[in-house]
Amino acid sequence: MISDEKKRERLEKAIGYSFNDRALLTKALTHSSHAFEMCPGASEDNEQLEFLGDSVIGLITAEFYLTAFPGRNEGELSKLKAAATSTLALAQLARSIKLDKAILLGRGEDKSGGRKKVSILAGAFEALAGAVYLDGGFDAAKTFLRGLLRSSLKPIKSESQTINNSKSALQEICQKAGLAAPVYRLVSEKGPPHDRIFVIEVRLAEKVLARSKGASKKGAEQAVAEKVLKSFFGRKIKRISPEAFVIEADDLTLP
Repeated sequence: MISDEKKRERLEKAIGYSFNDRALLTKALTHSSHAFEMCPGASEDNEQLEFLGDSVIGLITAEFYLTAFPGRNEGELSKLKAAATSTLALAQLARSIKLDKAILLGRGEDKSGGRKKVSILAGAFEALAGAVYLDGGFDAAKTFLRGLLRSSLKPIKSESQTINNSKSALQEICQKAGLAAPVYRLVSEKGPPHDRIFVIEVRLAEKVLARSKGASKKGAEQAVAEKVLKSFFGRKIKRISPEAFVIEADDLTLP
């Protein structure tokens, strides 16, 4: 069995940063369920670092996309930033560096699948970013995050490509075509409180276009909107995050 310290060393290697303050790294990885089991009433969990990391990630992401796409308007840059800093996107980044294996969870949370929960993964990633910032300063946090954000640039090949998220894009397409706005309806939700699955359908003029599921209502709505868009545009859509994509501007009209 791999020790907690070995997992931390592997995590440091994955992010390209070694902590000077090992206690700060441990705190970043400590979920409230573990902290409560170890010392009820203490505040040695990662929630404060999560709060800090949210702002650190937001600032660095905004600067990153502004520098990468100086010709893009504020609306598109905002969509890029929102997509890159969403709970789903941060959870995906957490998995990419195997942060899920290093998080310290309470026994009950661990047994119930806590390492797969997007909220826990995203929170731990924010806490890690906050810890890197406190330990190494802004430049260290910037280096860590920019390395992960670069992968989102690969599908963006030209200035003529439109950046959007699936739900907003479907709404805009319907408006341009003179159609009513799509309506999203919760079909069902099931599973325990810590692992709910939501099924959402989208309707247009009372016609059901598609159904999809997700770990949150918002995620399921994005997923079902993406399913509809793919039925219209197929491989023309190039995903850049769990909630955003690019497509040639001239292609974004109903067939």
